[in-house]
Amino acid sequence: MSGVLASVDQRTQLVGENRLELLLFYLHSRHLFALNVFKVKEVVKLPHLSIIPHAHPKISGVANIRGESIPVIDLRQAICMSAAKNTEDSNLVITEYNRTVQGFLIGKVDQIVNMTWSDIMPPPSSIGKNHYLTALTKIQRDGQEQLVEIIDVEKVLAEIVEYEVQISDEVLDQSIVNEFVGRKILHADDSPTARKQVSDTLTQLGIEIIPASNGLEALNMLKAWADKGMDVEKELLMVITDAEMPAMDGYRLTHEIRNDNRLKNLHVVLNTSLSGSFNQAMVEKVGCNAFLSKFQPDLLVEEVQTRLKAVLAPQK
Repeated sequence: MSGVLASVDQRTQLVGENRLELLLFYLHSRHLFALNVFKVKEVVKLPHLSIIPHAHPKISGVANIRGESIPVIDLRQAICMSAAKNTEDSNLVITEYNRTVQGFLIGKVDQIVNMTWSDIMPPPSSIGKNHYLTALTKIQRDGQEQLVEIIDVEKVLAEIVEYEVQISDEVLDQSIVNEFVGRKILHADDSPTARKQVSDTLTQLGIEIIPASNGLEALNMLKAWADKGMDVEKELLMVITDAEMPAMDGYRLTHEIRNDNRLKNLHVVLNTSLSGSFNQAMVEKVGCNAFLSKFQPDLLVEEVQTRLKAVLAPQK
């Protein structure tokens, strides 16, 4: 296991190439789960946890890692399984999502696998809406396929730390606030929680959000509209896309948009929980117009408002 854990911080170079690497692990059960390696800072044996009175029931305590206090979420309990029992196989996965660092209590670490996003499948609609999966994939093991369940961490975190969608009064330019009404934005994200966060924020302004669950679905929508003769660049105020999604990631989606003459001038905003410094470089590489770290409603509204002002400027 030490070789697997030591390699985590060296596994970021594939992001942006429609590839990813998954950290596979168990939750003291036979099911195999996964997290995206790029969001993992490190994996350590479960240290001593300090209990916090009146903490959320899914918080097992706080770990002190090199002087930093990190809240530890019982991942079994967070996805509505029974609470974890600490054993010699227990590990702590330290992750960074949405500008916060937290640890997830897991069981045995299995391995890291290298995949393409085309290998990643969305959860079937037949399992309903109350699951905690953002995607599924399969690996070959002992001559047989084994299912891997990729956890929707954004949903897990949103249920522990409630997100705010209230827009601050000082953010809005009252002289153009009525211009938001009826504008359309295409939003691609594989997390239903992330899609709801953006929708709950921007629909307050009268904006219509058109959802897509991955980059390929979004691209197919755009091309279908263009094929029907729609002026997509005028119809949409912008495209907001997550970075990492099944079938096609946000970087590839942007690349495809820029290489279609009917779509190339669309305003594309990368909205992701991944590292800001890394994504600034990727924004420049693939041609996004802006990068926005999740989830900051005021900054989201400011970005949309800035774009709206640019659209309105030629009309004045």
